[in-house]
Amino acid sequence: MRLVIQRVKKATVKVKGRVVGNIGRGYLVLVGIKKSDGRSEAELLAEKLSKLRVMADENDKMNLSIKEAGGEILVVSQFTLYADTSGGNRPSFIEAADPKLARDVYEYFIYKLKEKEIRIETGSFGDYMEISALLDGPVTINLEA
Repeated sequence: MRLVIQRVKKATVKVKGRVVGNIGRGYLVLVGIKKSDGRSEAELLAEKLSKLRVMADENDKMNLSIKEAGGEILVVSQFTLYADTSGGNRPSFIEAADPKLARDVYEYFIYKLKEKEIRIETGSFGDYMEISALLDGPVTINLEA
């Protein structure tokens, strides 16, 4: 399981012109799930993400967790995080999980984050989405389990 975390001032996800997820200050989290991932990886990364200290404190130092900063998280599934271009110019997604497994792990990840009492918004799993984000920093962190 792979996360790309971007600290944002705001972020929005639209599907067919309709807003399905919208946050203020916090993290835009792109989630990729591979074939061998399961709920244990989702739980591990939800815990790590909730404690990640990259939100700015009163001195603009990356020192606070998302909860300490009163931030929000927008979680978006993105199977292309497991693109493999080693065999040429056209990406292969052979390592990405099939949609049924991916949806289960993705939803469990969201469930575990919500247990942390952090405001969570989501994209729309499996749909074509338009994402807009105002990056803060920029700060981008990759996590993998």
